[in-house]
Amino acid sequence: MTVTVELVLGMLVAIVLERLGATRGWMLALMLVPWSLVTIVNAQLWKYVYDSTYGVATWFFALFGEAPVILGEPVPAITGLMLADIWKTTPFVAIILLAGLVQISEDHYEAAELDGANAWQTFWRVVLPQLAPTLTIAVLFRVLQAFGVFDLPFVLTNGGPGTSTQSLAIMGYKVLFQDINIGPGAAIATSTAVIVAAGCLLFLRAFRNQAKGGEA
Repeated sequence: MTVTVELVLGMLVAIVLERLGATRGWMLALMLVPWSLVTIVNAQLWKYVYDSTYGVATWFFALFGEAPVILGEPVPAITGLMLADIWKTTPFVAIILLAGLVQISEDHYEAAELDGANAWQTFWRVVLPQLAPTLTIAVLFRVLQAFGVFDLPFVLTNGGPGTSTQSLAIMGYKVLFQDINIGPGAAIATSTAVIVAAGCLLFLRAFRNQAKGGEA
């Protein structure tokens, strides 16, 4: 879910940035602030936001009625964790997509305009096909990061309440280092590595096909 939302938001942000002139550098610098923060610091900041006593989110929900204990209930906890991850990594996706957008020649836009294509048709039939390799790279990076996410949920919820926000990395950590179950812990780590490797191969194969299609 986070990867999907980050791709959509990152695409919108990249399109806006691509159309900016002299202010693009300043906007890029501001966008990099969430990404440049150490994830532990980022998680701690969001923990303050979600605090059940003095958190900004708790205060906001209290305006409309009874505020939920965000990090103490499964659905609010996983939603809050997703928001924190999206806030941090959307700038990373946007910068990758911006690099692909600036490589598209203005001739393609002019040809689409001469053919009578509107902005939506230009995006789907001109921009998106040429941006497919860049999108593949962005998805590859984000999926790898999502599979290995540890510090954000560890600081915010420690995998709780229950196991509602427990990632594969946290589960492996608890089984291997807290429960001292070497066999199951090694199985979790190995299975995760196999899944990630298989995903990488699929994305790289898709990227290779896109590249061949572009050359053709």
